[in-house]
Amino acid sequence: MFIDWAEALEAESLPLEPTTAQQLAAAARVTARHSHDKHDMTLLLDALGLPTDPDTLTALLPLLPETGDTPVTTTPATEAIDVPVIPLPVSNQVQELLDWAAAHPAAAVRNRAARITADLAELTERREAEDRVAQARAELERAQEELRTVKARTRTTAAAAPTTARTGPGSGRTRGELAAIRTWARANGHQVADQGMVPRRVQEAYDAAHQDSARKAG
Repeated sequence: MFIDWAEALEAESLPLEPTTAQQLAAAARVTARHSHDKHDMTLLLDALGLPTDPDTLTALLPLLPETGDTPVTTTPATEAIDVPVIPLPVSNQVQELLDWAAAHPAAAVRNRAARITADLAELTERREAEDRVAQARAELERAQEELRTVKARTRTTAAAAPTTARTGPGSGRTRGELAAIRTWARANGHQVADQGMVPRRVQEAYDAAHQDSARKAG
């Protein structure tokens, strides 16, 4: 016997021999009407072996009680768990509405306020995280632009510097000086190659000889 006129009308609309899918759909709708919230509905559907896929849950959400009426359930309404409402930087009108819902005597209204507050908190955290990512990307782009500028300046300086002034790194002498050292070295019994680096000992001997010549001339 039905105690809910809406359920009786729904039962009359069912075919005399409903298919298994129709039976499951009807059972899911009845379960949704007797659930406190989405989480409670999901647990009940799973316990009854009914579908809990996202499409089914989305279709059943409008059937959840939202008026604050105590649903027909075996659990006393006084045992409903209240979720604390976390204050968020929202407008005064929205905050007043959330405060009103959080203090409502109906558990369904309090739970709905908690869900909305949790969703707002998640959205706030997501926006802050995306803002930090955007800021980090902008800083990275600025650093990369500065690096490209420094590299371009370095290439320009290197291209403008004379390439024939010095020989290999660390020699400290021009090609003309090295040619003079080779000529002096051969004249004074030192063996040096026609190209490449002149041994340091030969360079030092050349410098010492010319220093002596400068002192004698002075």
